[in-house]
Amino acid sequence: WDNADFSRGVGTTFYQEFPTLNTDKPPFVRDVEAKVRRYLRSSYSAAWTLKITWEKAPAYAARTDTRRTITYQAVLTTDGFRSYVLMLYQEGGMRWDYNRLAATNVLIGYT
Repeated sequence: WDNADFSRGVGTTFYQEFPTLNTDKPPFVRDVEAKVRRYLRSSYSAAWTLKITWEKAPAYAARTDTRRTITYQAVLTTDGFRSYVLMLYQEGGMRWDYNRLAATNVLIGYT
């Protein structure tokens, strides 16, 4: 990981909440459920899902290069008992120049 820097007015962050307990599920939530079922080979029915998107985020410090951006999402979902996180990256979207980042041990993912 490294830090995104929105201080130059480039990029944005937004979120969308999907409370789906006792309601019809939108296609996005059905897709998340299908991914959880496929990857974990278990039944899953989401009660709540949150999608957070970082769009065209420049690397810290943005003063060095605001043209090389990345777009990615974190999707948090729970059925009330189990919770999951899906990390989604735009195809070919990691455009940060890792040779110019403040950190030297950059990773994609989480621990």
